[in-house]
Amino acid sequence: MPTTIAPRIRTLVLLFLAVTGALLAGAGQAFAHAALTGSDPAQGTVVEKAPAQVSLTFSEQVSTGAGSVRVLDPKGRRVDTGEPSAVGGTTYAVRLHSGLPDGTYTVTYQVVSADSHPVAGAYTFSIGAPSATSVPATAREAGGGFVGRLYGFGRYLSYAGFVVLAGGAAFVLGCWPGGAGVRAVQRLVVSGWLALTSATLLLLLLRGSYTGSGRIGDVFDLELLGQVLQTKPGAALVSRLLLLAAAALFIAVLFGAYDKREGEEKRDLTFGLAIGGTVVAAGLAASWAMAEHASTGLQPGIAMPVDVVHLLAVACWLGGLCALLVALYRGDAPVEASVVRRFSRVAFGSVVTLVVTGTYQSWRQLGSWSAFTETRYGQLLLIKIGLVALLVGVARISRRWTNRLGETAETGAATAEAAATGTATAETTSAETAGAGTAAKTGAGKAAGSVAGSGSGSGAGSASGVGSTDAERAVQLARQRAAVDATRQKRLRDADPHRLGLRRSVLAEAGVAVVLLAVATALTSTEPGRTEQAAAAAAAASSSSPDTSGAVTLDMSFDTGGTDGKGVVSVDIDPARTGANEMHVYVTRPNGRAFDVPEVKVALTLESKKIGPLPVTPDHITTGHWSANEVQIPMAGEWQVAVTVRTSDIDQVTVSKNAQIG
Repeated sequence: MPTTIAPRIRTLVLLFLAVTGALLAGAGQAFAHAALTGSDPAQGTVVEKAPAQVSLTFSEQVSTGAGSVRVLDPKGRRVDTGEPSAVGGTTYAVRLHSGLPDGTYTVTYQVVSADSHPVAGAYTFSIGAPSATSVPATAREAGGGFVGRLYGFGRYLSYAGFVVLAGGAAFVLGCWPGGAGVRAVQRLVVSGWLALTSATLLLLLLRGSYTGSGRIGDVFDLELLGQVLQTKPGAALVSRLLLLAAAALFIAVLFGAYDKREGEEKRDLTFGLAIGGTVVAAGLAASWAMAEHASTGLQPGIAMPVDVVHLLAVACWLGGLCALLVALYRGDAPVEASVVRRFSRVAFGSVVTLVVTGTYQSWRQLGSWSAFTETRYGQLLLIKIGLVALLVGVARISRRWTNRLGETAETGAATAEAAATGTATAETTSAETAGAGTAAKTGAGKAAGSVAGSGSGSGAGSASGVGSTDAERAVQLARQRAAVDATRQKRLRDADPHRLGLRRSVLAEAGVAVVLLAVATALTSTEPGRTEQAAAAAAAASSSSPDTSGAVTLDMSFDTGGTDGKGVVSVDIDPARTGANEMHVYVTRPNGRAFDVPEVKVALTLESKKIGPLPVTPDHITTGHWSANEVQIPMAGEWQVAVTVRTSDIDQVTVSKNAQIG
């Protein structure tokens, strides 16, 4: 039997490696989830005077650190002065040295998007006139190279381990309690735990290098590991490791005490394991939801629980399918048709759950029908939907074989009962005949014993030794007969065409599931269609908007009510159009002198479209002067500009005016 299974298993393994390699080969900065939508100075522009800073605007908030944004002169020397800082919304700026000479400068950036994926890029601008530069305007490698591919493999291995661990345990508890004593099923679930644990440790070690230098040598940098532990993805990975310790205890009980219980005790333990296992599995699923797509964007409070339910449904379906496949091919105990029927009901419920949660996730990540075909995320999602439909189709074939197997089992049971009745009658007759023969032999034995009674004691000892040898041979013969009977029964079971058809259809399901899991993993590493289209629209609006719009200046008097709390705040918005704008805020006293207040904040609201308030935190330039670059205004209309001025620790006021923009 192993010789016939081996080619199929090898084919499945090769399919797994091929799909994984194909999906990981394209890993790199194209999978980033935040996009650069604007910059000041803009890419390729020539400015007359050296700017005081360089600002970058992204499609979503990002995390920055030392060296996240670098500005290099034509000779490759850094001319930025420190870490970038947020200057409003999704705009981040880094200061430059004063008195920079003319020439072409290169800006490189490497940040981490809100859903934990690295973003990198580069562009050039010139001061005075373009010049030759020794710096290539290419992005630093982020999320690519050997470390990126290894990190991608770790992500796939972690998802696969979770599916096998949670789904295999659910299959035993909900569909086949007798499977807790099957060695092949035990090895499958334990392998899932080992895969998830090792993958989590690998991801934790690789995280710092993956989002930073990309060098394999930084994997064991303890200082870098300490920084990772302070981030949201690092905390999620540590939480997963703690939950895996609880999962190890769950596995020990499931394949230990649970298998030995009977009757009422087993039912009570089943209930307890089901509750505890669900809590642990939900916690493991939440370790992904809290650090990836679901934790950012629209409705994160709804998206994270939905993502947890989605992952649990995937595990119940695909993990249970793996357990069924192992039981059919490697299990010593036969899998009854009733077990397959119970799993079929579980799989159907999982598919319904996946459709509902997947529809919500698709709406949240795409936002439009065109994103299905115009974005990479949408294209991968279409492939995933097609694979799910194919998997459901193959499952229908498996269900048909299950029904036929059930009918065969019922017919076989009736035949076995009749055969058992005939066998019992024959055994009774044989027993009576054997009884007569035994009595005769006993009489003969007594006669022989009386004759041999006068013999030596050594003869009695020899007779005892012969009897012991005969007993050992009888036990050995019984074991051989049992093994032969078990082999014969297994061959008969495997020769059943209905069971053979079921095994083949389940193997086909598992092959499709491997590809489906690979596509699902790729989706978690791909920029959502909604974000990609929004970034493209913002960039197009910024580049195509006419420059005929003039600047808008708003003057507003304020009084915070405290001592020395009166003044005038002026807001300049240039060029007052949709897309990127430059904002300057000036605060003066009633006599016109600059007023150095502790804090100024601005918020933009378009009431007619229910957009906003969009917060803007301007950067303090000098006494009474604040500035913010690349302020994104998404739509033309009459915007309310609200300014909050704080003159002391407790005194502040908000004043507002409307302005036509666009």
